[in-house]
Amino acid sequence: GLSGCATAPPPVEEKKMVWPPPPLTERIRFVRNIVSEEDLKRDTTFSQSLVAFLTGERIPEGRIAEPMGLAVSDDGDRLYVADPLQHVVFVFDFKRKSLGKIHEVAAPAGLALDAQENLYVADTLRKSILVFGPDGKSIREITDAEIDRPVGLAIDKVRKKIYLVDTGSRESKHQNVKIYDLEGKRIGAIGGAPGGGFGEFRYPTYVHVDGEGNVYVSDTINGRVQKFDADGKFLTLFGQPGTAWGEFDKPKGLAVDSFGNVYVVDSGWSNVQIFNPKGQILLFFGGRGPIPGMMKNPISVAIDRNNRIYVGDYLNHRIGVYELVNTTAADSFIKAPANPAGRN
Repeated sequence: GLSGCATAPPPVEEKKMVWPPPPLTERIRFVRNIVSEEDLKRDTTFSQSLVAFLTGERIPEGRIAEPMGLAVSDDGDRLYVADPLQHVVFVFDFKRKSLGKIHEVAAPAGLALDAQENLYVADTLRKSILVFGPDGKSIREITDAEIDRPVGLAIDKVRKKIYLVDTGSRESKHQNVKIYDLEGKRIGAIGGAPGGGFGEFRYPTYVHVDGEGNVYVSDTINGRVQKFDADGKFLTLFGQPGTAWGEFDKPKGLAVDSFGNVYVVDSGWSNVQIFNPKGQILLFFGGRGPIPGMMKNPISVAIDRNNRIYVGDYLNHRIGVYELVNTTAADSFIKAPANPAGRN
């Protein structure tokens, strides 16, 4: 007979996804998912089951349902998540391992932080911008009779400007980006009536400001991203509707990494495409599916100072966390192909 005790096999380590795949040098690495307060204490990525509320049960306490907007603190310690289904903004504090909630919102969408980490919330139902202090207490509400359907939000911390994407509707006279100072005074706009020309939008959704004050707007139904300078002057655009690299179905969330590369969430293709500052496509990551690292109709994105990337994975009801690796500033430049056979 056999004696002794059987030894349990070692746990199988889940292989995390990278882009591009081997043997190419990996640039984007999937890290984990964030779905609830439990993820502040341990990584539950590969032990998650189908969320209960999909079968009609009550949403578990502290559980993300609809990650519509994201913002990350300058130090990378806090992640803010707008969840309109639950009428709340979650505050995941990674350093303290605590979860805070801001309830004084109706339908939060885009989020942005100023230099003092006051939180600005585009509230689609209230048709206004709500402002909260770092302690979560309400400071003020910015209203404008011309706001129709506010979605995307960004703040230029240096020039102290608020950019609000007013997506509008069929009946709206304007589908544009409204500009305010930090006190809520209207100081300008980018775009006006819906259209397909330079500086015109059809159902724009999200906006981002880079370190130089350039403004990127996801022109969703036109299938492109438009870039403007700090004064709102049109500079360039990239992308068009299509299925090839650098083309879009429904571009939405935007963010910029420390090298100035632009990350565009494509809700239709369920991926994130990365462009250099010139608008040349570099890489994409993600793809449609439920497994960790894949996405289902993602909407929003935020990047911290260490190039950790947070993606609001809307129909997977979670935040996907990725990181940029093995990358230098030189990798943003696309080298022209060698001249074959010395031809001119």
